Amino acid sequence: MADTPSNGSTTDPRPEMPRGDLAERMGMQLVEVAAERTVATMPVAGNTQPYGLLHGGASAALAETAGSVAAALHAGEGRIAVGVDLNATHHRAVRDGTVTAVATPLALGRAVASYEIVVSDDHGHRVCTARLTCALRERPPGA
Repeated sequence: MADTPSNGSTTDPRPEMPRGDLAERMGMQLVEVAAERTVATMPVAGNTQPYGLLHGGASAALAETAGSVAAALHAGEGRIAVGVDLNATHHRAVRDGTVTAVATPLALGRAVASYEIVVSDDHGHRVCTARLTCALRERPPGA
C-alpha cells in the first residue's frame, strides 16, 4: 500500500487494493484512501445476478471493503479493523458501467468505528446505502 502520513491519508492518488482474493476477483479499485473518506470502484460486469443486474452481495462487498479500509486507517499502525455488523439497503438496479462506494465515518472510537457507505452508479444515482461497524483490535502476531 502507499505511504501513509500521520493524518491517515495516502500520498498516492491510486493506492493498491489490500491483499485478498475477493476484491481482486471482483475488480475493486481504491481511488481515495483516508480514515475520513475512502472511495472504491467496481465494474458491474462480472458482478451480476442471473437477471443481469448488479448483485446485492457485490454492492455489500464493495461497501464493506471501502469501510474496512477506512476503519483500518483510523485504527492506526499495529492495529486491525474487523467487521462485526454490515447492513445494506438497495435502492435501484444497475446493469452496466462502474459503481463507486464512498465511506465516511459516523463514529470513530478507540475500540469501534462505524461508517456510512454510499454506492452510486456512473450517473451519480444512489444504488445502495450501507452501514458498517468494525471492531478495532491489536494486530495478532503473524497477521
